[in-house]
Amino acid sequence: MNVRRALPALLTAALALSACDIPATGVVEAGEPATGVLEPPGSTPAPTETRALPFTTVPLYFLDDGSLVAVPRTVPGPAELGTTVLMLFKGPDAEERGRGLTTGLPRLSTVPTLRTDGASVTVQLPEAAAGLSDTAVDQLACTVAGARLHQDPELGSVQVTVEQPGGRLAGRSSDDCPGPATATPAVPKPTA
Repeated sequence: MNVRRALPALLTAALALSACDIPATGVVEAGEPATGVLEPPGSTPAPTETRALPFTTVPLYFLDDGSLVAVPRTVPGPAELGTTVLMLFKGPDAEERGRGLTTGLPRLSTVPTLRTDGASVTVQLPEAAAGLSDTAVDQLACTVAGARLHQDPELGSVQVTVEQPGGRLAGRSSDDCPGPATATPAVPKPTA
């Protein structure tokens, strides 16, 4: 082999590799090859274990001929305060409307700000919910109280403060809510 001819070719290759920031390394071990990623054609995949998703029943407060009533609503998973409040602001579902239930709350697509401190919950409403009637505030406060009691049944009683735009405050206690202000514990929903 002619060294004079090979030297420029080697220098050119070395410069090209160094210009691309490709380090000169040997073989790098990267672990075992992937296995079991695809099932062979015509095979039956192994059955996977399915677990029942726990469901929780929370009280939402709607209006029946102007009177506050607790309506049980089942939700998947634990009842978060934000999720419960958003369901309330969406209003009665079709079956509940068919029973004559209504709401004094406007439809909201965002959850009001909720602050929890033990047995006290503060609900700060957005501008879209300005000027709620006392009955609408009762709906909201009782629903929040019921959901908070579901989260921590040992509280026994919950105080809810509703802050409306413009600085108007309203306070309610779960003790003043009609019907069951507690919720059913989470249980797995039967699978078919």
